[in-house]
Amino acid sequence: MIAPQTNYARNGDVNIAYQVFGEGSVDVAFTPWIGGLEVALEQPRFIAFLERLAGFARVIRHDRRATGLSDRAAVLPDLETQVDDLEAVLNATGSASTAMLGSGAGFGVAAMFAATHPERTSALLLFGAKARSAQSDDYRWGRSEPQFRRWLPAVEAGWGTEEYAAKMLADNPSVSQDPEFLRWFAKTQRHWVTPGAASALLRQWYETDVRDVLRTLRVPTLVMAREWEAPDADEYLASIIPGAEFVRLQGSDAMPWVGDFDAIVTDIERFLRVRRMPVATDTVLATVLFTDVVGSTERAAALKDRKWSEMVAEHDRIVRGTLGRFRGREQDHAGDGFLLVFDGPARAIRCACAISDAVARLGIEIRAGVHTGECTLVDKKLRGIAVHVGARLLAIAKPGQVLVSSTVKDLVAGSELAFADQGAHSLKGVPGDWRVFSVERGLWQAQ
Repeated sequence: MIAPQTNYARNGDVNIAYQVFGEGSVDVAFTPWIGGLEVALEQPRFIAFLERLAGFARVIRHDRRATGLSDRAAVLPDLETQVDDLEAVLNATGSASTAMLGSGAGFGVAAMFAATHPERTSALLLFGAKARSAQSDDYRWGRSEPQFRRWLPAVEAGWGTEEYAAKMLADNPSVSQDPEFLRWFAKTQRHWVTPGAASALLRQWYETDVRDVLRTLRVPTLVMAREWEAPDADEYLASIIPGAEFVRLQGSDAMPWVGDFDAIVTDIERFLRVRRMPVATDTVLATVLFTDVVGSTERAAALKDRKWSEMVAEHDRIVRGTLGRFRGREQDHAGDGFLLVFDGPARAIRCACAISDAVARLGIEIRAGVHTGECTLVDKKLRGIAVHVGARLLAIAKPGQVLVSSTVKDLVAGSELAFADQGAHSLKGVPGDWRVFSVERGLWQAQ
């Protein structure tokens, strides 16, 4: 095999390293959890896996920001930033319709991209994906918080050593006793991230919950699993994705490129070659931000019409000017309230906080509500339960507060945004109780 050239895609001021392998008729973006573009090609099994995919596809791989050959960053990228970087890579490669292949913890970015960009996603292909890493009242698999806390120091102390690599390979019996593979895997860890970054990545993964994202997917989805422990965890994940096909394959290796990888690629090829209906693009995962001015009626009465009108006009100018900085768009405006739409929750939160800070100089205080969910496009405007949830969060927000749903909090792990738990709330007209969090001010500007 002739090694593919490593190129760079630009996203803002960050360079993202990527490679393109093969010239097949379909594009597949492969996002495994652990990266290292060039060192990965030193492993014959990995090369064989890519060659098999390249028999029918053009395979696009990249090193996520702050890892491998991509630019380092002050903080690790959250899920939203990873989606932006992946989009930059796809734009650089000219891929307009792409099948997302995610494996292990790397599947989150593939799923998030498919949910927010269904018009660009031909299919979602998942191998070894888990709905979340942490145990909870409604998710009995994964690690408890005490187990996770005990595990992290071992990761940081052993990362990149052959001793620690051997422990990780215990879930890959086909290669667990292969000295050459062991040396390569330890080297891959060292070339991918430092021990501290590995620990931070695992913390981010542990705190992320993409189940609400999976429930909104409207692209053809194939979920693949092997004969692992807790098979019902795999079946659970497939069950919450609308219309997903689930395939159980023989073997118990955790890595897709070891064991019988030909069976995986055969299923992928079969799934991608089936003639499918065009993806419906009238539904999309989006983040809505509602804002309004606190005490506007009283302020208007105190300031008289002309002065208040001038202040509201300046407020509106600030909102619209700030909106552009965070890649949002205005959907609705009534009086001193706005409904703003974003393709990422962290941007919506930062926009709300930036607006709050800016209008405070006018002596104005706002409140805000942020929610991420499935929305329906009607006459180019978003409608649906997600919009109602955002509006209800605004309604219960106190002066100066930015309230977010638990869905938003779970999707911005790693963003360095901080939250305070405001407990469970009943939102008028919305079924069930909703866990609500307020944004801790002062930390929101972390990038």
